[in-house]
Amino acid sequence: MAPTVKIVQGTLEGFEGDGYCAFLGIPYAAAPYGARRFAAPAPAPHWEGVRDATRYGPTALKRQYPPPFDALLPDPQIPGDECLNLNVWTPDPGGAGLPVLVWIHGGAFVYGSGAVADYDGGAFARHGVICVTLNYRLGVDGFALLDGAVPNRGLLDQVAALEWVQGNIATFGGDPDRVTIAGESAGAMSVTTLLSMPRAEGLFVRAVAQSGAGQHCLSAATAKKVTEELATRLGVSAHAKSLAEVPFEALLDAQSALISDIATNPNPERWAEITVNNLPFEPVIDGEILVSMPLDAIRHSAGATADLLIGTNRDENRLFLVPTGAVDFIDDGLLVLGAGMYGLPSASVERYRAARPGQSPGDVLAAISSDWFFRIPAVRVAEARQGAQGRTWSYEFTWPSPELGGRLGSCHALEIPFVFDNLSSSHSASLNSGGPQPLADTMHRAWVRFATDGDPGWPVYDTARRATMRFDLTSEVVDDPAGEERSLWDGLR
Repeated sequence: MAPTVKIVQGTLEGFEGDGYCAFLGIPYAAAPYGARRFAAPAPAPHWEGVRDATRYGPTALKRQYPPPFDALLPDPQIPGDECLNLNVWTPDPGGAGLPVLVWIHGGAFVYGSGAVADYDGGAFARHGVICVTLNYRLGVDGFALLDGAVPNRGLLDQVAALEWVQGNIATFGGDPDRVTIAGESAGAMSVTTLLSMPRAEGLFVRAVAQSGAGQHCLSAATAKKVTEELATRLGVSAHAKSLAEVPFEALLDAQSALISDIATNPNPERWAEITVNNLPFEPVIDGEILVSMPLDAIRHSAGATADLLIGTNRDENRLFLVPTGAVDFIDDGLLVLGAGMYGLPSASVERYRAARPGQSPGDVLAAISSDWFFRIPAVRVAEARQGAQGRTWSYEFTWPSPELGGRLGSCHALEIPFVFDNLSSSHSASLNSGGPQPLADTMHRAWVRFATDGDPGWPVYDTARRATMRFDLTSEVVDDPAGEERSLWDGLR
């Protein structure tokens, strides 16, 4: 007999898996289209009878990843208006007091969904943790700063989903006082942003940030330029009402073209911080919903009571440089130019070179850009929480993918199927065919422990020792990994 649960909105019928029950495509807010376009999320509708919850719901308005990333990062597109939905895997819908992990997907704030195969929460549920994955509005709909519209709609969607969890998760056997939020890439940037936001206070007690931290937001001035440029390309005013009348396909075309143009023709005078972070659509420091850069708020004790697990992969940016072949076109001049855009002086570039004898200029720039974009921001968040009531743990993932001749290294997104114990998913097969199951056992166990007890199993992070769990074929605690290169960014990042 199919499992059913009764939530605030009505009755759901899910399905049984191997050691869990799943309920998919549950709306946590009203469809954000028509009269609700560019508005804050509104309460989800109620229904009569029993709602089928055996399939993923519609995904947010988006495009597929461009080649070659579409093959490496499968990203399902499911049509429909009711895109603000979530999915629940529970070990026992009749239970009580279970820990909860809420996953926020990545995708540069313009791609992704909670329906990606890697995010199947069955393994978490089998090991006693309710897993929730969610969708939120992306790109223009989620993050463009528009006249006549509430800002940071994508963040407000995430808050609405967490509020839904507070009100409903007990029905699935969960404890609303044992919620952990977790995410990777843009999802991790969302996690650290939520950690800094008063509106999210009280909605979770723990947080996991994988390959994303607290230095990725746009100023209101830069976000305004993005909107104005987008509106100009579409031939409309930069007002929510005007943009709402643009057909979806035309809007996505303009969004994709703008992202590509900024990346291929960087102009620091015009695009400021986007020139180096390549994220024209991301959380905006609007002064109300997001008052300051998340790192600054964390330094002033925002989110200080929550426990945090934060870390990165050793070779993050190789995902973006190797499949396109860009890594092989970077010469000494481009290396120095690229490092200079990150503020790194030539003497520091030489120290990166010295630590990588025989590697190409592209390999060296991949290491520098990985540190600027991912590792150093994570370190800064960990440093900012010293003395906080909540504890902080650090990790580094270093197992290298065998794909593309081994040139991807331990690249961005590679750790996800290990965390979810989903090495057989379609995504993981394209990035890490033959990934070692013992490593998945170790990482997944640590995340389960953290969500359950608040301790992943190694020493807490402090600036004296900088203890970091290095996940690889042999996982071990390393103090201050690549500490000399970390120190090169002091005062710069």
